[in-house]
Amino acid sequence: MPVVSFGPAGAVVVAPGDVRGTVVIPERRDGYCCGLDGRDGPNLACEHCGEAVATLLDDHALWRAVWLDPTAVRRISDVAPSPPPDTWEALLRNRPGTPPRDGYGWWEPEWAAAVGVALAHLLAACGGVSVAVPDGLVAHTFRRPLRAVLPQGPPELTLALAGPGLPTPDADLVLVPVHPQTGRTWQLPGSASEPAVVPLSFDVWRHLAFPERQAPIPATGRMPDDVLRDDYAPPPPSAVPFRPDERLFFDHLARLPEVGTPLLQAFYDRTYECPYTAWR
Repeated sequence: MPVVSFGPAGAVVVAPGDVRGTVVIPERRDGYCCGLDGRDGPNLACEHCGEAVATLLDDHALWRAVWLDPTAVRRISDVAPSPPPDTWEALLRNRPGTPPRDGYGWWEPEWAAAVGVALAHLLAACGGVSVAVPDGLVAHTFRRPLRAVLPQGPPELTLALAGPGLPTPDADLVLVPVHPQTGRTWQLPGSASEPAVVPLSFDVWRHLAFPERQAPIPATGRMPDDVLRDDYAPPPPSAVPFRPDERLFFDHLARLPEVGTPLLQAFYDRTYECPYTAWR
């Protein structure tokens, strides 16, 4: 299995635009195609002392990021305390999330990324048995890749949505939101049966749990909340089936201990080098 993690533990990742006072180390500018990929180790140095302090990634196939070397930098507290994070109730009121499709009907890349990560946790939690997926957007995004990995047959486990504003479901596996400010997973209230929790980005979970029915354009006059305007046509569904982000899926799956089970190990080894074939 390819190595997916290297370097010292505790590195902090920031956006390249948030870094000041660094310069590129000339002899460490190697990249795969159109940018730096960090293959030679830290490639940014402090412009004052010349010490290597971070690794810039900006090749076209990678997320643009700067990884700060924990052996060369240290955290300091902000002058002003950070405001408290929003409550789950406030997030539901004020954060609409990311719609699944854009104005042209194409799937949003954020959905592919979020579902790719959640899918790795879901496959690790289900134990290699078939899963019944509820209809609707959950089916459009999760059912096809699950069928590509899990054995076919009568479903042995059930999947449902859970989270703030939803009743506690009677299911074996639950998709719950991750707080966008704290990174904490929503906690199920205590119950006799504890379903396995699968974390999912809040902005995607929000639309799965509460599908948007309102026209995303200004409207005049009064109209009931559950009625669409006649002059609004929602974007047509994309002709392209939904595909989770394969690289994010494999990167997260490789970090989970369950990847060593025979089913997931065989799927990983068979498709990692050709990820586009994963959901065929």
